[in-house]
Amino acid sequence: MSIVEAKTTMASESLSLSNRRLRISWRRHAFRLLGGLFVTACFFIVAFAFLSIIGDVLVRALPALRWKLFTEVSTGMGGGLKNAIEGTIVLSLGALLISAPIGIAAGIYLNEYGDNLGGRSLRFLSDVLVGVPSIVLGYVGYITMVVYLGWQFSVAAGMLTLSIMLLPYIARTTELALSAIPSAVREAGFALGAGDGRVAFKILLPGAAPAIMTGLFYATALSMGETAPLIYTAGWSNYMWDGKFTNEPIGYLTYVIWTFINEPFAESHQLAFAAAFMITSGVLLLILTGRWLMIRRLRRMGSYAG
Repeated sequence: MSIVEAKTTMASESLSLSNRRLRISWRRHAFRLLGGLFVTACFFIVAFAFLSIIGDVLVRALPALRWKLFTEVSTGMGGGLKNAIEGTIVLSLGALLISAPIGIAAGIYLNEYGDNLGGRSLRFLSDVLVGVPSIVLGYVGYITMVVYLGWQFSVAAGMLTLSIMLLPYIARTTELALSAIPSAVREAGFALGAGDGRVAFKILLPGAAPAIMTGLFYATALSMGETAPLIYTAGWSNYMWDGKFTNEPIGYLTYVIWTFINEPFAESHQLAFAAAFMITSGVLLLILTGRWLMIRRLRRMGSYAG
């Protein structure tokens, strides 16, 4: 083969390779453009659905958003929602106070000693508990606490049922938050002579506190929106809570949404939408607070550029 033919062959191969690279580049750009358009379209669909739901609930709740809604108790299928608002706060905070210490302790155990059979079993049981429908937990709470223990419909039965539902979320959130801390931080604590307990409570927990708090906010938002477990355990009451934990039912907002919307009265429908608006606003506020804490933590670590 002559030198001219060799150069011609090399030029042809180079041109073919260049064309192939150009085609690959165009494919990548096309897929990237299609992927961006798909993600943008999905975002606008979700945003439209969210805003339409919020807007529809707000418009329907506006006639009932008056001062008496917060100062009067419900009377049959009318009145205010003071008792339901109080009951939702009592049940959600009570469930959080019960489940938070246990869930955080379980998360610490899973992160520090979770590689053994006990840790793997605990993770498996947590995953199973997450998948159990909340109405099943409510039915178990009804059989064990309302009937067997004789507590009747009560605050304690509702709190404990909600706390069982929240435990796996808090435990896994705590484990993930602790595992995100670099191992060098833990090793530095041991190098300074700190024991396991001091490293966990003085070094790891403060560093993971924003992420753990985010998980607690999400868990509280989850408990606020539950209805099925409370129907079987907390019952319903048109009166304010008298401080008794057993043998006394309590009101809550989700019961208003579930029950009042089925009544043939306009006032009942307005109260149902007002309760839905308050639940949605409360959940949104908790989630935004959790996101703010997480973004603040990431900014302090220098890994957030949003």
